[in-house]
Amino acid sequence: MVIAALPNPSTDGSERDMDHSAHSTLLEPDYGAVSPAPASAVHPTAIVEPGATLARGVSIGPWCHIGRHVVLEEGVRLVSHVVIDGHTTIGAGAVLYPFCSVGLPPQDMKYKGEPTSTVIGARTQIREHCTIHRGTVTGSGITRVGADCLLMAVVHVAHDCTLGDGVIVANNVVMGGHVVIGDGAVIGGATALHQFVRIGRGAMVGGASGVEADVIPFGTVLGNRARLTGLNIVGLRRRGVDRAGLHRLRAAFRSLFPADDEGGGVFAERLARLREAASDPLVAEMTAFIEAPSRRGLVRRAIVRGDDEES
Repeated sequence: MVIAALPNPSTDGSERDMDHSAHSTLLEPDYGAVSPAPASAVHPTAIVEPGATLARGVSIGPWCHIGRHVVLEEGVRLVSHVVIDGHTTIGAGAVLYPFCSVGLPPQDMKYKGEPTSTVIGARTQIREHCTIHRGTVTGSGITRVGADCLLMAVVHVAHDCTLGDGVIVANNVVMGGHVVIGDGAVIGGATALHQFVRIGRGAMVGGASGVEADVIPFGTVLGNRARLTGLNIVGLRRRGVDRAGLHRLRAAFRSLFPADDEGGGVFAERLARLREAASDPLVAEMTAFIEAPSRRGLVRRAIVRGDDEES
């Protein structure tokens, strides 16, 4: 175990020097917010394998197991019974709660033990019984969760998934491999995300949905199988989008996804017209997302007579 300041932590898998002078300190269980200790504190029941790197202020509670290629940055807190393995980096100030596991081998029959990696961003909270698996060589090779995320209890993040910053994932959400979730998206509880699905920035997925295709930025989807029901107006307002910006997004949405009785012609033609006319950066982001390569296609609008995406 190495205890040191880490300005530039590395997950290249190289063996690190051992420091046998590092001592264990008994910690009383405390599930509330605490200030980081000046030096790392490891409960005597925890196992920290030789080669693991601990920055200042790391707190490792009872019965945790830390693998030899793991890097814990400054102020990381493991409450208890946390397992971290593989070439894994946990960002500064992250908190991991009991019985979660990070960096274990993926549930992929093609995986043969290659040294792929996992990265968790700063200040992210990973709640009880979450599982986050390392990447694969047939994918990106890395599973990444951004900064300031909240993964509620019993969330599964599969191999090669990428979650942006500020993502909120509610309880019992499961992701297939290679899922991409944009910054600030919210995934409702008990939702299943098909492998290779992309969730756009600021989108919201309603609870108990089955999502098998891509969700546009700022969109709201719901159902099994999920269908586009409108824009995430509440989320956009919370992120400071003004009335004029909301009006432009609504107009773009209606032009792309007209109601059943509005006609509208071929989708590709509507998209081309919108791209040529779009001057708003949020509308441009939406059109760029739609035109980007996709393995799963696009979640289309639910066709319900008299529905209103603003409701």
